[in-house]
Amino acid sequence: MLEVDAIDVSYGDVQCLYQVSLKVEEGGIVALVGSNASGKSTALNTISGLLKPSNGEIRFQGRRIDLLPPHRIVEQGIVQIPEGRRLFPFMTVLENLEMGCYTMEARRWKRKSLEWVFQLLPVLEEKKAELANSLSGGEQQMLAIGRGLMARPRLLLLDEPSLGLAPLMVKKCFEIVKEINQQGTTILLVEQNVHHALSLADRGYVLENGRIVLTGKGKELLADADLRRAYLGL
Repeated sequence: MLEVDAIDVSYGDVQCLYQVSLKVEEGGIVALVGSNASGKSTALNTISGLLKPSNGEIRFQGRRIDLLPPHRIVEQGIVQIPEGRRLFPFMTVLENLEMGCYTMEARRWKRKSLEWVFQLLPVLEEKKAELANSLSGGEQQMLAIGRGLMARPRLLLLDEPSLGLAPLMVKKCFEIVKEINQQGTTILLVEQNVHHALSLADRGYVLENGRIVLTGKGKELLADADLRRAYLGL
């Protein structure tokens, strides 16, 4: 479904990604893991079109997308849920969800999408009239996920969904990610919580200092003691 082919990415004169390549198969979950400042969010932002690679290509369903602006990439079916949630704090839960219906296709399916999101995340229906900034951290993360789903993604990019959450909410968050995937949405997951991410993923990529240093099946990476010590800090 997604092919990232040898991309180099820089912020000004500072190069952050070096010849990064990865693939995401349709229907699967791929985890991109690594330490802080390894380049994980940069990779997602480049796939989303917020950054442009200086070398390499990105293809979605066989079509090159790295030359497209971000809104056109969303129209292709790629939706990113950013690190830190990025909600509209003084809008209600319902209004935040409706903001996810950016594309014409998403607006057409708004009612059905809303029913799906409320079924998947019932707390959002209970609190639909409340302001986003009145929610707990876990509820805000659920709202960010719900807003992304309102865009009807074919590929969902999740950037650190468990960041700042209490342990029980972390577990709940990953259960929801698994359920979204089982209902048909392909997922590329960036996550510092290596154990949860690789336990969930069909395939994992380890990013270190802007380079892919390891790849393999998620559970195999997690089970390799040398790899856990050398690259994953476990």
